[in-house]
Amino acid sequence: VYNLVTKRAIVDDDGVMEWIDGNIGSGITMKYPSCILKGERAVGNSISIAYANKGQIIDAGAKMIHIGENTKSNIVSKSIAVNGGISNYRGTTKINKGAINSYASVKCDTIIMDKDSKSDTIPNNIVSNNSSVIEHEATISKVSKEKLFYLMSKGFSENLAKELLVMGFIKDF
Repeated sequence: VYNLVTKRAIVDDDGVMEWIDGNIGSGITMKYPSCILKGERAVGNSISIAYANKGQIIDAGAKMIHIGENTKSNIVSKSIAVNGGISNYRGTTKINKGAINSYASVKCDTIIMDKDSKSDTIPNNIVSNNSSVIEHEATISKVSKEKLFYLMSKGFSENLAKELLVMGFIKDF
């Protein structure tokens, strides 16, 4: 199954658009929900979760294009890669010259459950004026052996301990 999706919203004055997105099950997924923040004080939010298992490639993220003044965007992307799955974040955040006093936050985190899984972060962040800010934070980490050992020493099975760690990882979603 190929899952190729383009979702776009134009956000006018004082408008808010929130994309909530889940990506599981397809062989190949390419999905980038977008907000064009055209009006003053327009807000765009995107929160997504991706789960890539054996034979799956997920290339997902979001696009936020700031055009109006005093706009704000927030992208939170969480990914889990297991059994050789590949989960990548690819996103664009652009604050145009006329989008003065605008702010954007991008947080993309991946947890890799085994040695065969992979993940990359491919951001494209552009600020074209001096009064605006983009903050970008990205992490790619493996399941902590210390945390896993600690939970197992408290009587949890390995599978349940991994499940608890994953649930804590995706708490934002």
